[in-house]
Amino acid sequence: MEQLTQYLWIFFVSMLPLAELRGSILMGAAMGLWEIPVYLISVVGNFLPVPFILLFIRRILAWMKTTKRLAGIANWLEEKGNKHSEKVMQYAGFGLFVFVAIPLPGTGAWTGALVASLLNMRMKYALPSILCGVLVAGVIMTLASYGAVEIFKFFL
Repeated sequence: MEQLTQYLWIFFVSMLPLAELRGSILMGAAMGLWEIPVYLISVVGNFLPVPFILLFIRRILAWMKTTKRLAGIANWLEEKGNKHSEKVMQYAGFGLFVFVAIPLPGTGAWTGALVASLLNMRMKYALPSILCGVLVAGVIMTLASYGAVEIFKFFL
């Protein structure tokens, strides 16, 4: 039961906008969980919000702008999405894939979906690009996280 709880935590962390699968895979490695289920759970959890973001984010941002307290956040999110849109627009779907696949702060499925939505990218192009990016980012993070754990074990 304890291991199930740990995997549920991995799932929930992978859905968080700032942590995404980068944080959840690192967390799974730190917990000593097996890398294959951590990778799969992290990918599913990270990708789950993407269709909803693509469908609803523009309406949510428009509503947020109508309230005093949330208007600043909405503007910040739009600025962040627009800042990255230039990079993505050069190569369309491939640019979105690369943007999501590179596991750096500020890149990932959430930001990729925001950028795709702000660019009015059709879902049939955005979803596969983001999914492939999440899969590749997961592989990179799994290799880096579990490799780092093994390196630390070697020195201990």
